[in-house]
Amino acid sequence: MQPRKKGIILLMDIKTKLNDSVKAAMKSGDEVRKRTLRMTLAAIKQIEVDKRVELDETAITAVIQKEVKNRREALEEAKAANRPDLAAENESEIKILEEFLPKAMPAEELCALVQAAIAETGAAAPSDMGKVMKAVMPKVAGRAPNDMISAAVRELLAK
Repeated sequence: MQPRKKGIILLMDIKTKLNDSVKAAMKSGDEVRKRTLRMTLAAIKQIEVDKRVELDETAITAVIQKEVKNRREALEEAKAANRPDLAAENESEIKILEEFLPKAMPAEELCALVQAAIAETGAAAPSDMGKVMKAVMPKVAGRAPNDMISAAVRELLAK
């Protein structure tokens, strides 16, 4: 997919940015960046092959978020195992991947979206969590992790 021109700003899709960053990492000799981005592109490609579709921006963002989540879990395990070398490696990989994610949504904005979705769906009890999540997810569009969203919904429905 070719970058699209919009005014003066050149918009690129995430996959193109990932590929360009791999090339730049290869030229600069940055092995950690190259390896991290290649693994992410491989995960995206695997899903595309399995599902026989080309992933859109939202799905690619979800894959990158999953990769970040996996590395955070590995980071916790490395800290628990007293392996500072692995912990540092996972932290650097997380920083690299976060460059390709949209800016994180502030907690206040997330709470406002959840409250609006509760009012919109008429949810009153924790059993209505599915309806609220269904209304909130498209509005958040990958700017907050799913566990953070569900925690906010659960907390506001419990009140």
